Amino acid sequence: MKYYLDEDISPKIAKILRKYQVDAVSTHEVGMNQALDREQLEYAATEGRSIVTRNRNDFIRLTIQFFNELRPHHGVLIIPYTIPGDKFSVIAGALKKYANRHPSGMKPYTIDFLEL
Repeated sequence: MKYYLDEDISPKIAKILRKYQVDAVSTHEVGMNQALDREQLEYAATEGRSIVTRNRNDFIRLTIQFFNELRPHHGVLIIPYTIPGDKFSVIAGALKKYANRHPSGMKPYTIDFLEL
């Protein structure tokens, strides 16, 4: 499982995940801040990464577009707003568990919601 954290997710979470030996990078770390959501999803796809975001509506719409256009896609994992964004260790722990359950990554065009 390879994660790409959208800019609405703290880069601190990527750092914690790497300590857990989980492959994760943040938009902040790769210079993609303020890129359009489409560009974020394209970048994630070219890197073979599932994008992690809180931006549910836009990424669901983009996933449908990518599917219809047969564009590369490695999954979208949505962190619901019921999980506070400042709970970095809690989010990282849940992402680690998700990665352990999906070692080969998400299937293309999959949209899933992170659970604690």
